[in-house]
Amino acid sequence: MLSSRDYVACMSIRRATEADAALLLEMLSMAADWRADSGVRPVEDVLAEPSLAHYAAEWPQDGDDGWVAEDANGRPVGAAWWRFFGSGDPGFGFVAQDVPEVSIAVRPQHRGRGVGSALMHRLISDAHEQALNGLSLSVERENAALRLYARLGFIEVGGGDDAATMLLRFSAT
Repeated sequence: MLSSRDYVACMSIRRATEADAALLLEMLSMAADWRADSGVRPVEDVLAEPSLAHYAAEWPQDGDDGWVAEDANGRPVGAAWWRFFGSGDPGFGFVAQDVPEVSIAVRPQHRGRGVGSALMHRLISDAHEQALNGLSLSVERENAALRLYARLGFIEVGGGDDAATMLLRFSAT
């Protein structure tokens, strides 16, 4: 098996486009149903839940940005993207209207190999280039990705018993 470094070196990361709309909906299903012991709901079921659907429905909208990781054969293995939400229709990790919320998913068989880290680094770099104030996200406390976000500088700014709202601040927000 390839090391994480070698695995990431064999993949490519490209900007998400309008043609990736269906892929992002599939990735949203994986993000929502991230536990290894739970099945991933069909996209139609996720779209039926407005609190989830607004993360990827009608991709892309103004301000949306994201990246897709592909294996050496060009097959998508993960994606990370952001979307801006207003206070009238906030996401689970909403902190402010000028701070987009991140969604990320990696196919189960590709987890633990550095794909999520590589996607997040690309997304953070992109946010810096666009002079954003920060990035936010919501993560369930049981999700191992919480440690990745903390390593990347996200700090907990809210949440509850089951999930944390985290913020990576670039400037005063």
